[in-house]
Amino acid sequence: MAIQVRKLTRKFIFNGANLPEPGEAFSPDEVKDIYSNQYPDLSTAVVGEPSIKDDVATYTFTRNVGTKG
Repeated sequence: MAIQVRKLTRKFIFNGANLPEPGEAFSPDEVKDIYSNQYPDLSTAVVGEPSIKDDVATYTFTRNVGTKG
């Protein structure tokens, strides 16, 4: 049995919205920074570990919920 190498496609999700892949050269943190202008809550969001299924690595950005004061 030979080992097969397959390339993963990345998918980014924030608040239920699928964010298009801006380019493979960007790290998940850089993708978060790119989209933080459109989605201001992303500036404090946390990048989770990818969930891999069917050659797709899905990164979920989770809002950092805290208390004021």
